[in-house]
Amino acid sequence: MAEKPKKGGMGGGLVPGTYPPPTTSRPQLVGEKFAVVAGHPLVSMVAMSVFEAGGNAVDAGVAAGIASTVIQVDMANFGGIAPILIREAGSDQCVSIAGVGRWSESVSLDAMLARHGGNLPLGGAPCIVPGAPAGWLSALSHSGTMSFAEVAQPALAYARSGFLLDPGLALSLEICARGFGQWPSSVEVYRPGNIPLQVGDRLVQPALANTLERLIEAEKRSRGSREEGIRAAHDEFYSGDIARIISAAVQENGGFLTVDDFEGFDAEAALAPSVLVDGWRVHATPSWSQGPVALQILGIMMRTPGTWHHLVEATTRALCDREDFLAAPDVMDKDIQELLDEDYLDSLARGITDEAAPGRSFATGAPGTALGSTTSIVTMDASGCSFAASPSDTLDGGPIIRELGILCSPRGVQSRLSSSHPNRLRPGGRPVVTPAPIIATRGDESWAVACPGGDVIVQAMAQVMWRVMTTETSLQEAVEAPRIAAFNAPSAFHPHPSADRLVYTEGRISDSERENLRAHGHHVEVWPDFEFDAGSVQTIRSAPNTQGERVLSVGADPRRLAYAIAR
Repeated sequence: MAEKPKKGGMGGGLVPGTYPPPTTSRPQLVGEKFAVVAGHPLVSMVAMSVFEAGGNAVDAGVAAGIASTVIQVDMANFGGIAPILIREAGSDQCVSIAGVGRWSESVSLDAMLARHGGNLPLGGAPCIVPGAPAGWLSALSHSGTMSFAEVAQPALAYARSGFLLDPGLALSLEICARGFGQWPSSVEVYRPGNIPLQVGDRLVQPALANTLERLIEAEKRSRGSREEGIRAAHDEFYSGDIARIISAAVQENGGFLTVDDFEGFDAEAALAPSVLVDGWRVHATPSWSQGPVALQILGIMMRTPGTWHHLVEATTRALCDREDFLAAPDVMDKDIQELLDEDYLDSLARGITDEAAPGRSFATGAPGTALGSTTSIVTMDASGCSFAASPSDTLDGGPIIRELGILCSPRGVQSRLSSSHPNRLRPGGRPVVTPAPIIATRGDESWAVACPGGDVIVQAMAQVMWRVMTTETSLQEAVEAPRIAAFNAPSAFHPHPSADRLVYTEGRISDSERENLRAHGHHVEVWPDFEFDAGSVQTIRSAPNTQGERVLSVGADPRRLAYAIAR
């Protein structure tokens, strides 16, 4: 029997197959005025409100970043870190903002070992100067258009009046309580009466609201230019009573920070390192982060057939270079461009064989205290101005300081207690941190990518970008695609345990693909589908449509609460 033609429109009846089934769990959104992908719907809405008030991508990104430290308290803290990357409209360069603190000038490796042995007990020992406030303020001053009061107001409102817990945050707080439950000051806010907050309960953070308000009031008192007002907010945090309170709390808990360590601290701006991949100039945060690792993975992959085995081997080589060379730029022995040089990347790619290569071993045995995670924000506006950030430091990393409603960044857990390691603890030094946002450029096009997930961050971002570059995949399809992660190197977190040739694959990776990895010598374990620990890639890309107009497309990873808005 001949097939009847399918009809559409009103009264057309049932027409199965006219429209294809969805290929993603979330829609592929596009916009022309602005786009944001943040780690929580409320955070994305904060960015949207700033865009609609006339702010640019940096204004919206900073507002969302500060709001994330109020709303995503399980993932980031105002007293934590905030690695930031910015591309201003029309520029072919990207600027990094070092929103990562430094160790006390008074601490040395010998002093730490004498006080705590080979341990870094959470609470005070691993505390560095909080880098996030300086990061947000530096980004806003350099490339924003609004005042600190304007971008901080949404966060202040959520801290003062509270917000209702969604199921994801309620569960995460319960899990984090295994760590922060040891500190009464944290329990008072996030588990009052030592009873878990439930879905729909209101979380209020009055001390945090007061801290934000202090910075806003300092800005208002300055009565100078926008930049002078922002600097006044910076000085309120780093040059006064707040610094005294934080340093005293850290010392009380076995740490080394002093008021002098805060005075003069800043989040420096610098040009971001980059590699050329498939016509894209890919920029990442410098070697105080794992940004160069992501650049190496992409650069090596471009020189291989691009199989799962080659991806694991590219990752292993990049992580080995992390162990051998990476340190903050002011103390790194090797020029970072040597590690990103085309001839050097060629040699790394040529070294890949059919056999899984060994990685680096640093420590063995059970891992130390597992910390929470990170969150990420990417924003872009109609001009192509792009912003990517990965704020971090979580409730289980240190006690909340009662007077301030924040913790002090425990990111020193990513320094090494070894005199021979490039990323060793140094007086006044920065640790090499895992969060590392990316912005790629190609002519007038821009592509912002950020992700939480510890050692998986750079791997997840590289996989998504590689998939988009080499297939016809949309951003949303790419972030939802099956993912793997290699752990053939020491963990970035103290005490840095390692596993030999270990690869985790999500369940949607086929049995034959897993067997192929095993045949190459990899030790393969299986994650559930859409595994939380596989990262949460958040991305925005601009490209011209057929009419030559700039279109912003987005990808929001369903593995976590990432949420995209585009207009």
